[in-house]
Amino acid sequence: MNSQRAAQVQVVLEGIPLPATKSDLIAYARAQDPAVVSDLEGLPDELFRRLDEVGELLMRVPSAPKPGPRLPRAESGVPPGGADYLTPFPDDTGKVRHDAPPANPPQKAIEQQTKRQKRQASAQSD
Repeated sequence: MNSQRAAQVQVVLEGIPLPATKSDLIAYARAQDPAVVSDLEGLPDELFRRLDEVGELLMRVPSAPKPGPRLPRAESGVPPGGADYLTPFPDDTGKVRHDAPPANPPQKAIEQQTKRQKRQASAQSD
């Protein structure tokens, strides 16, 4: 925790009767500003005579580790394209998938793709 955050926690705790235990600090903070309770939970269970002791310990308490990068999921073991991936000349090449959306008929999709390809080709030749 940085010193600025530790000072903010100390400001919230001003007014607590000292000496106070960790549970006293948490109860007081919960009543004043519940956002700082998580900062106080890492403190050791001891008797605090000054708020400066709390601030010093807060700066020493390691903050929660940041989550690491998301790891890739395990592979399914199936090649892309299924069994056709290994077939040199599959029978269903160019066919519309069985799960194609009914709102977008295959012929319409093919026409749109053809128009798009023609536009791209003319843009590249310019």
